[in-house]
Amino acid sequence: MRKLLAATAVAALTGGAGWAEDVKIGLSMGFTGPLESMSPNMAQSAEMAIREVSDSGKLLGGSKVQAVRADSTCADAAAAVTAVERLVTAEKVNGIVGGMCSGETIASLEKVGVPNGIVMISPSATSPALTDIDDKGFFFRTSPSDARQGEVMADIAAERGVKSVAITYTNNDYGKGLAESFKNAFEKKGGKVTIVAAHEDGKADYSAEVGALSAAGGDALAVVGYVDQGGSGIMRGVLDAGAFSTFILPDGMIGQPVVDKFGAELETSFGQNPSSEGAGRDSFGGLAKAAGFDGTSAFTGESYDATALILLAMEAAKSSDPKVYKDKVMEVANAPGEKIGPGELAKGLELIAAGQDIDYDGASAVEFVDPGESAGTYREVDFKGGTLNVVRIH
Repeated sequence: MRKLLAATAVAALTGGAGWAEDVKIGLSMGFTGPLESMSPNMAQSAEMAIREVSDSGKLLGGSKVQAVRADSTCADAAAAVTAVERLVTAEKVNGIVGGMCSGETIASLEKVGVPNGIVMISPSATSPALTDIDDKGFFFRTSPSDARQGEVMADIAAERGVKSVAITYTNNDYGKGLAESFKNAFEKKGGKVTIVAAHEDGKADYSAEVGALSAAGGDALAVVGYVDQGGSGIMRGVLDAGAFSTFILPDGMIGQPVVDKFGAELETSFGQNPSSEGAGRDSFGGLAKAAGFDGTSAFTGESYDATALILLAMEAAKSSDPKVYKDKVMEVANAPGEKIGPGELAKGLELIAAGQDIDYDGASAVEFVDPGESAGTYREVDFKGGTLNVVRIH
């Protein structure tokens, strides 16, 4: 009896290591809103990692894992907070992949995640403001900060001979942060910024914004916005007005939907989004195809990796308690250790259980820098021939 009580006490302290339990991972994503076209592929990526781990039977003594979706709407901070509160209080999730957009991520992290001690790993919230947020060690992101994206964006524009740009940005944390980063980096390279103007999402008419951008002019228009919202509205307006023919498009605008909307009208346009290359990315693409979704879509690899890191950290901590396993996320993400790629999560769990170190590279070449965010690589793209083409990796 004494041994049984001791074993029970150990199991309680370790969150069930050696004792199968039900683990829940919340997916807080904008299934409606300005990035709704990206969300399905991102969610399916996360769920692919969850199935891989659950089916392996190697997490915490054979624990099963299930996904619980919640619609953050991406643009509405209050809705995101409500969605995440449901995940935490009603669903009692053990960790959250999300948020998706920067503003709603900040709100849900500060009002729900940190107060409740829940690990949140965002695959796509890129605002520089998240770098310095007081997250108590509960927040990570597999996408790099827009402080880095702004520099890459300026490098690409300068290399392509752009001397002057107008900038329009969606009026939120993401838009403001990236627009400022790009402006500063472009001006340091000697470029001229003719105007920096905000736009609101969800408007039926952008004629006033188009008029201001047209009057300012420039070699190209940088559209720091969302493909399913105001970003595309602005582009349609300036194209119809003949104001610009070349667009510089960052991550919120990159994907098949922008090609579907504009096609051959993007012949001279270009942009970038977080991504990587190599065996990990190729392997992930094959797994995604077999699972029936597009693994080349923006932030899909980052979504798989965010989910994998939560589950691998649980095994490393021998606990599904986020207050415990949060301290293992950086450890499983970085060297030293045997490299683990997509489709190798069972192997990673086995190595951890055997007391060996792993270095999870995943689909997006994960390498965390303090305070727990990706160092970041980007793919440069263009739209020649009416298709989305990868030019190179930065």
